[in-house]
Amino acid sequence: MANKTLKTKQKSLSSEILSSIESKLSEAGAATKKMKKSIEKSADKLAKKLAKLMHKAETKAAKPAKAAEKKVKKDAAKAKKNADKAAKNAKRTAKKAATAVKEVVSDATPAPATTPRATRKPAPAPKPAAPKTARAPRPKATTPATSTPAETTTEAA
Repeated sequence: MANKTLKTKQKSLSSEILSSIESKLSEAGAATKKMKKSIEKSADKLAKKLAKLMHKAETKAAKPAKAAEKKVKKDAAKAKKNADKAAKNAKRTAKKAATAVKEVVSDATPAPATTPRATRKPAPAPKPAAPKTARAPRPKATTPATSTPAETTTEAA
């Protein structure tokens, strides 16, 4: 569809260019067939280039609208996906809550003891390890000045 409109624009431009050039040429003097053919060819080329440029400008103008439309669609899809996910999570949570309630109810009703093992006491829970206390840093031991053997002999004497 866009190609047909582009071609019609191109043809109308070409005819306009051709008519304006021929009118200027008629003022200057008579034109030969060769000149008219050349002018027609050039007008077609020029019209083709101009139509292409106009089409580019139109598509650029339409691009932001398309981008905004695309973004809206993307956001809508994202919102739908998130809503589905939230519903799925809510369903899962409800299912977990229902199973938890069933477990509590089944634990509340005592099961009949058929064997002596069923009445065995549960093992006591292990005590948590005592937290480690930080030790105070040791003071550096200073060694007393030892006397040399020469001094000890003089003191003993």
